Amino acid sequence: MAAVVLVTGGTGLVGKAIEYVIEHEPEGSRFGKRPGEKWIFAGSREADLRNSEETLKLFEKYQPTHVIHLAALVGGLFANRERKMTFLRDNMLINDNVLHTAHIKGTKKVISCLSTCVFPDKVEYPLTEEKVHLGPPHSSNFGYAHAKRMVDVQNHAYKEEFGCNFTSAIPTNVFGPHDNFDLKHAHVMPALIHKCYLSQKNKTPFKVMGDGSPLRQFIYSRDLAKLFIWQLREYESVEPVILSVAENDEISIRDLANSIVKVMNHPDKPEFENELNDNGQDRKPASNAKLMSLIGSDFKFTPFEQALGETVTWFLQNYANARTGQSYV
Repeated sequence: MAAVVLVTGGTGLVGKAIEYVIEHEPEGSRFGKRPGEKWIFAGSREADLRNSEETLKLFEKYQPTHVIHLAALVGGLFANRERKMTFLRDNMLINDNVLHTAHIKGTKKVISCLSTCVFPDKVEYPLTEEKVHLGPPHSSNFGYAHAKRMVDVQNHAYKEEFGCNFTSAIPTNVFGPHDNFDLKHAHVMPALIHKCYLSQKNKTPFKVMGDGSPLRQFIYSRDLAKLFIWQLREYESVEPVILSVAENDEISIRDLANSIVKVMNHPDKPEFENELNDNGQDRKPASNAKLMSLIGSDFKFTPFEQALGETVTWFLQNYANARTGQSYV
């Protein structure tokens, strides 16, 4: 029987990237659509996955053989700080409903998307897959982090008790077309892209919170999409796998802001507000050694400047319809 792949959160950043890759890679290739394969990209309008009945109806409608579970309540640093209980409860409901429904419906495989925030705040770097549960996560996002951690616990429990083929992926900071550019809820890169745009438009300073020193690994959504497709087809362990560029590809927020200025042809340099409390974690480098040992050295990531340029181009071309937090009459 041909595979039916349900992508929850399928209308978001990573879901849209998977859809793009499936449509643009040659059919039958490593990352392309396979003959007879059906892909379903379901968004929150189709089902509220916090509700068990709606989740069951979604599975009964499409009868998926495989699931890439991306749906989540997500947000940037300040959204996580302000709404810890909401992030904990909503994400635990979503994850529990998806995994339980996949179990009772006999879904062959589920890959759930985690985040590097699941790792302990105090841990020896680089982050590796076996360090997920070695201590409490950073206090700024412990609600979201604990909800995501529990997915790994559930995956192991479902496998041990019922033999389910449930696993998870841990991406680093994802960016690309279809991101959330809402200044109140966005992650750092889309927020800075939107800020830079408004600075140019309104002829105001491009201000950046913090001092620009924190380091982050950024992965282009279309590269991550290929890695999810690889994991769906070729990875069979319950243990999570970090999906990331290499440790030495960390970029400081200062360099990121300067790169955005360059790509967007902003006439002025960014102004850093130098409030250390706005920095978040200084760095949390993750090792992609496990990933690269499995996928092979022939897999190449898109160069950062190219990926940033494609993201900015999409944002500028789609500003009216992008998730910017702006309202239009």
